[in-house]
This record gives sequence, C-alpha cells and structure tokens, in this order.
Amino acid sequence: MSKSDKPSCDATSATAAASMAAAADASEAASTIAATGATSANDVVAAADTAPVPFAVDETGTATATAAADPTDAAGTASATTVAATVGTAPATAGADEADATAVADTTGVASATDTTRTTTSTTATGATGAADTARTTSVAAVFAGLMLAMFVSTLSETVTATALPTIVGDLGGVDHMQWVTTAYILASTIMMPVYGKLGDLFGRKHLFIVALSVFIVGSATCGLAPSMDGLIAGRAVEGLGGGGLIILSQATIADIIPPRQRGKYMGILGSVFAVSTVVGPLLGGWFVQVTGWRWLFAFNIPLALLAIAAVAFFLRRPARRADRPPVDAAGMMAMAVSVSSLVLATAWGGTLFSWASWQIIALFALFAVMAVVFALVERRAKEPVIPLSLFKNHNFVVCTVTGMFIMLGMMGTVSYLPTYFQIVDGLAPEQAGLMTFPMMAGVLVTAVGAGLLATRTGRYKWMPIASCAVAAVGFVLLSRLAPGTPLPVAGAFLFVLGFGIGLGQQILVLIVQNEFSHAIVGTATAANNFFRQIGSTLGASLVGALFTSRLAADLAAQLPRVDNINMNRITPEYVRHLAQPEQGLIATAYSDALVPIFLYVVPLLIVGFVLMLTLKEHPLATSVDHGGHSGDDA
Repeated sequence: MSKSDKPSCDATSATAAASMAAAADASEAASTIAATGATSANDVVAAADTAPVPFAVDETGTATATAAADPTDAAGTASATTVAATVGTAPATAGADEADATAVADTTGVASATDTTRTTTSTTATGATGAADTARTTSVAAVFAGLMLAMFVSTLSETVTATALPTIVGDLGGVDHMQWVTTAYILASTIMMPVYGKLGDLFGRKHLFIVALSVFIVGSATCGLAPSMDGLIAGRAVEGLGGGGLIILSQATIADIIPPRQRGKYMGILGSVFAVSTVVGPLLGGWFVQVTGWRWLFAFNIPLALLAIAAVAFFLRRPARRADRPPVDAAGMMAMAVSVSSLVLATAWGGTLFSWASWQIIALFALFAVMAVVFALVERRAKEPVIPLSLFKNHNFVVCTVTGMFIMLGMMGTVSYLPTYFQIVDGLAPEQAGLMTFPMMAGVLVTAVGAGLLATRTGRYKWMPIASCAVAAVGFVLLSRLAPGTPLPVAGAFLFVLGFGIGLGQQILVLIVQNEFSHAIVGTATAANNFFRQIGSTLGASLVGALFTSRLAADLAAQLPRVDNINMNRITPEYVRHLAQPEQGLIATAYSDALVPIFLYVVPLLIVGFVLMLTLKEHPLATSVDHGGHSGDDA
C-alpha cells in the first residue's frame, strides 16, 4: 500500500490503533501467534499464556478472545488482532506498528474476512455441538435403557412369585414358610440398599452396578435349581443381595446425568417400569406355572440382567476416582444388618412360629432396639457413615421418608397376597389372578408418569404426595369391602383407585429427597430414603403375612376340624378345586375373613402421612446436576 492510499483508511487505522491501545499487549500476542505460525486453537491458547490477553477454549475446542478491546471499529470492521484470535486457524496479520495495522485495514477485505471467520467459527461450533449433543443423547438413552432393565428385573422379582407361590409351596412343601419366599428377598435387598448407596458415592456406581447385577443373576439361578423350600429361600436371599443395589443405583445414576428440574419425567418413567413389572410379575408367574413350570420364572431374569450389564458397561462413563481412599463404615453396616434382621424376624415369626408374648419374639425386639442404638452411636463417630445422621436434620427428608415407608407398607402387603386371594376365593387360574392386579398398576402407571411430567413442566410438586396419601387411603377403605361374590370389575375398580393414589407419590418422593442434597451425597440420601421405604415393604409383607397366616390357620382349623384327608400344609388353589363344593366354600370364606379386614389397618398410617406432607417445604427444583442442595435450610 502506497503513502497516497493511507488517508483513505485513517478512520479505520485510528480505530484499530485505539482498540490495540486499550489492551496494550494485544498486538504483542498477535505477533507471537504470527511468529510461531499458530494454526490451531491450542496454538492460540499457548500464545495467550505469554500475553495478558485472556483466551478460553469452549466445549467444541474453539478458541475465543476475551480481551477488553472492542472487536469492531466504528465502521463495523474487525481489528486484525481480534480476527486472528477469533479464527484461531488463520495466521495473524497484525504487527506491532501502525504501518502493519494499516496494511490489514482495507475495508472490503477485512469485512469479508470477518464474515468468513464468523461463519466458519459458527459452523464449526454448531457442528461440533450438534455432534456432541447427539452423542450425549445416544449415551443417556442407552444408559437409561439399562437402568430400566435393572429396575424391571428387581421389582419383577418382588412380585413374580405372587401367583406362582401356592404352586411352588405345593411342589416343595412348607406352607408355614410361604411368606419367607417374599420376605427373604425384601429383607436382603433392604439391608444392602444403604451399602450400595454409600459405596456408590465413595467409589463410583458403574462397577458396583455390574457387581449387583451379577449377584442377582447367581441368586436367580439358585432359585431356579432349588431342590427344597430352604434352597429356594436361600436363593431369594442371594437375589435380594444383588437386587438391593439395582433400584438405588438406577435412581442415583439418573441423578448423575439429569438435573432435578428435568429429572421428574425420568423418575416418572422409572415409576412406570415399576408399575409394568409389578403387573407383568404375577402374569408371568401364572403363565410359567401353566406352561413351562415355575422354575422358569427365575431363569427369565437372567438374560434381562445380562442386557442391563452390557448397557452399563459400554455406555456409562466412569467418573474420576477420588485421590484418597475413604474408609468404609463396616461397623455401621453390621449393626444395621443385625438391627433390621431382628425387626423383620420378630414381625415375621410373631403369631406364627411363636406367640407375640414368647421369649423369642421379645428377645428379637430387644435386640433390634439395642442394635439400633449401637448403629446410631457408630454413625455419629464414623468418618463416612453409611447413613449420616445429618440427613435427619432435613425436614423434607424426614417427612418424605416416613410417608414413603407407610405407602410401601400397605402396597407390598396388598400385592403379595391379593393374587392368592383371587385364586382361592374367586377360583381364578393363576394367570387370571395376575390380571386382577392390572387395574392397580394401570393407576400407578398413569399417575407416576403424569406426576413426573407435571413436576418437570411446572416445578410444583407439593400437592402430589398429599393427594397420594388421601387417594390411597380411600383405595384401602374400598378394598376392605371385598367379600366372596364381589364382582371382579368392582374389585378391579377398587384396585385402580389404590394404584392411582400410590403412583402420585411413589417417585416424586425420591425426587424431592434428591433435590434437598448436594450431588456429593445424592446416592447416600437416595439409598437412605429407599432403605426406610423398603423397611416399610418388609414390615408390610411380614406383618400382613403374619396376620394373614395366623388368622387363616385359626379359621381353617375352626371350619374344617373333622374333614378327612385334607393336608393343612398343602392347601393350594389346585388342591382346593378338587375338593367338594362345601369345603371349597368354607376355605374361600376363611381366606376372605383372614385378609380383607387387614386393609383397614393401613388407613391410619396414610392419614399420618397426609398430615406430615402438609408441612413439606416446596423448594425450587435445581436446574443443574451439581447443585448445592437445600439441606442447609433445615440443618
């Protein structure tokens, strides 16, 4: 450019010079880039390390300048330094002196270069971001599919024996141990929930998830091959040791990748998986009994669990390990296991194997109380407690946990014994009895998904668990009206009302708890909440089972004292169908009188839950995974 051309771009030169003067060393940075031949974002960042002009690399790897200098002059022309910094792929043409700055200040050329630069940068960023979003969406979808499979097989295992249980007991013998097929699984899974939750927070969830699924597979195989009732119960316990991690790790992993505000719809879908598996469980149990034999209902779990392992292994990224080696609260875990086991055994054996006033039951309750105190003392001193006592300083955690425990207590008692009720009282085949649970789970499905979507859309959730307690209480009152001869559509309508109420609060309670605490302890908080809910499930199955079997035994003894050739320990639906009509009617009446009144016992608990949920503090749902939580609000 000649000297005669210089006046034509005085304005541009002056503006460019002013821009460079505002950031005194910007031109020096550009010269450094030009001198080193920088052609990539990394080169730009490396050069920036030697100059005071700050640079940053965004998620797509594109370098951007954050200098204070105005990127454009009065005419809309980008300064040479800004162009070079923004492009990050073209050599800088600015020099340190005014002549070099003037040399690149041709209005038309710079404008076109700037436009090209902006277009290129935008296209590159958009393409990279789009690819990243697509990859992330695919990864999240694959992981979520694996989590749903894990949730499915875990909840399926709690209900799949419901319709098959009478046949299993008739095959292996031991009606007096019937309740343990359900209780053994729930007890083992309950004990392991806090363990998986804490270990997941400390060491990561991916490998732990695979271990839990593997243990579950071993337990399922053991059940399928069991030669006796004792072997079946042992296999169910092993299944529970693995199954206890599947629900917890599924919910905690969702918290790793989805923020609370968006998490509601995912939790709703997991709730629908629970509903579907609870319906499919009794149906599959009945189908396997009729078609292939009851042993296949345990083998069915294995390929599904293997698919879940594959999804987690290939698509779930393992986070960075902690630099330290955090201690494991082994003492707390042992104290918790002994305490919970004592409580469940006391409620399961009371009124069946031993009277409630016997020394065995009293000793078990005493052991529970002592070990609960020991557990609390251990947790106060533990560096990494399996259930931190500080959780109970959070008001929302307490009310959600207690209410969830009450809901699950009633639900598991209902689901565990209603299929048998329909087989004995109404003479339904196993698969037909399984279909009778469909209205209940349809209600759960509708409200679990709907509540999750509403929470995501509106951010409001307090009314949901309140309504859950109220509607579920109405459902239990309706079920207490069942009797021999009640039309099946009426019974189905009662069950739909119950399911509608349960679904409103089931997964929302977990979401509320997760929203209360920081991501660092979300697994522990989730596990603690589910731990007490599972205690409710265990107590529900044990207490309802104990009350049901003791009342049934007394009623049968009174109804059939002089009937010959009836083995009281092998009364199954198939066995009853071969009896004379008078004996069938007596047994049906005894079953109904033993079970139906128990439904009313749950109603006061739900009333308490309703009152507790009125005190819930509706904190805003966080919009990021790494939010700080709201636990400090109540501490």
